Amino acid sequence: MNTMNYFNYKRRSTSEVAVGNTPLGAENPIRVQSMANVSTMETADAVKQAISIIDAGAAYVRFTAQGVREAENLANIREGLNQKGYHTPLVADIHFNPKAADAAALVIEKVRINPGNYVDSIRTFEELTYTDAEYAAELDKIRTRFVPFLNSCKQHQTAIRIGVNHGSLSDRIMSRYGDTPEGMVASCMEFLRICHEEEFNNVVISIKASNTVVMVRTVRLLVDTMQKEAMHYPLHLGVTEAGDGEDGRIKSAVGIGTLLMDGLGDTIRVSLSEDPEAEIPVAKTLVRYITSQSKHPHIEAAFDARFDRLDPLRRDSIKVDRIGGKRLPIVISDCRNGDFEFSPITMPDYLYIGDENPENLPDQFKLLVDAHYWTPRANAYPFFIASEAEEMAQCTAALKFIRLTYSDLTPATLSILTAEKQAVIILSTNHPYGVGEQRAAMHRLMLAGCRLPVVLHRTYSTQECSTLQIKSGADFGALFLDGFGDGIMIEAEHIENQLVDSCMFGILQAVRLRLSKTEYISCPSCGRTLFDLQTAIARIKEATSHLKELKIGIMGCIVNGPGEMADADYGYVGAGRNQISLYKGKVCVQKNIPEAEAVERLIQLIKENGDWKD
Repeated sequence: MNTMNYFNYKRRSTSEVAVGNTPLGAENPIRVQSMANVSTMETADAVKQAISIIDAGAAYVRFTAQGVREAENLANIREGLNQKGYHTPLVADIHFNPKAADAAALVIEKVRINPGNYVDSIRTFEELTYTDAEYAAELDKIRTRFVPFLNSCKQHQTAIRIGVNHGSLSDRIMSRYGDTPEGMVASCMEFLRICHEEEFNNVVISIKASNTVVMVRTVRLLVDTMQKEAMHYPLHLGVTEAGDGEDGRIKSAVGIGTLLMDGLGDTIRVSLSEDPEAEIPVAKTLVRYITSQSKHPHIEAAFDARFDRLDPLRRDSIKVDRIGGKRLPIVISDCRNGDFEFSPITMPDYLYIGDENPENLPDQFKLLVDAHYWTPRANAYPFFIASEAEEMAQCTAALKFIRLTYSDLTPATLSILTAEKQAVIILSTNHPYGVGEQRAAMHRLMLAGCRLPVVLHRTYSTQECSTLQIKSGADFGALFLDGFGDGIMIEAEHIENQLVDSCMFGILQAVRLRLSKTEYISCPSCGRTLFDLQTAIARIKEATSHLKELKIGIMGCIVNGPGEMADADYGYVGAGRNQISLYKGKVCVQKNIPEAEAVERLIQLIKENGDWKD
């Protein structure tokens, strides 16, 4: 790894893949895409929805193809779009049925296959054991089935995506690697090495998870593995089952945005449990925000060799008051605008009030007051800026805050910080590539041996809450997933405080550092979903959103359902037309429930297991 690329934005160099009239990788722009959720057999509806997705700005449109009939009908959808003047490439999404992949390769521009179920049977979650000879025989079986498909794709100039999902690793992979990033990479590389040996280079890779920590670590590990084998295939990025609304936008921005900041990714799909068209503006905003930083001034920085980028640990910090050490990250709300309305679900830990008199506020608030206005008072703490570092060192307050940037970390200031035991750093940046500069600052602190807690801080000028969610999710996600940060502080003067506070708590939830609300692992609906997913999500949220310590999976079908929600406490999974199965953990406990009864049965299941709170 070139450590300077860690601090400076640079897209990874990849090979080009021909996907119809819209190639990706190499010097092409990062493409955005979405997936239709109508039946692939309903040609008119499929054409209509594809046009809506394309008009929203998608470079590719994906359709599920459960069987050969659906795969063959993609030709009619292709023809219908052509007749209306739309030539955007189509992608077939294949699970469990290699014959459907064969059929799709003849009629459209790209086919996605899932290594977890292309040849291997559906995952049973049973512990199986394979000898080396048995394992090798399974690999031979894959090659025997996969190579003819590649030859057909060569003949018809069809691109493929090898798409690994955390939730659909085969029992064979699970037997050797477990449910791990290493297992996901191994599953991908089995197929990719066959492509390489067969000189089939029209291939894109994706490796997804609903857990952003797993997703980011796995993609980085995959890229490292490919690099060691001189492979430069382009990447498709996505967070599976991201959810809807604020949660879906933040979680997608955290996972996809972190990797885009690394320079990884050639096409992305933001998977929201909303209409497919709604995914495109989110994806385009995310790509535009990150690529706009590409011409930033160079950041000169030193890399701490103890830091493992492929498997970063949370930075070791001392505990100052109730901040740092092993404690949950804190949230600081900027209340200098006089807005002191808070939601009980997203109540910040500290309020920054600037030059406001703390005597005007109730004692239960923990307050940060500009140092020049601070006088000793319980629950009020001085807030210094970089030029006041020496004054901070003389201050006897039990807890004090100092706002710094990378350029402020001079040898003199680092000497003060390293000796200090009662301060918290508010690390800010105004650099065009803020993530890179804050990474540089964290490495400088580590190299200096400074273990003070660090609260990450950014200022945003946007007036759109969704844009704030996307930008801040990418910025803070990249840092928290690298193990940096004992807290978060966002300034956004054009957006009301409750919304900014909710965004900060949402980021901490998305990076799995602090749960403040129920976590919903919900997939975007597709042609495999045979019930009203969006309505179900709304009903389940309305009934269970107060159960903040629970994770609930809401899945359209069994393709990724039981696997992607493997760490969920409860699962609500489509089992057939208007039928639902309920899960406790990985175990299906109630099958084929009528959709009209399923939400109430889920609530009953939660109560029966003692996890319900009024």
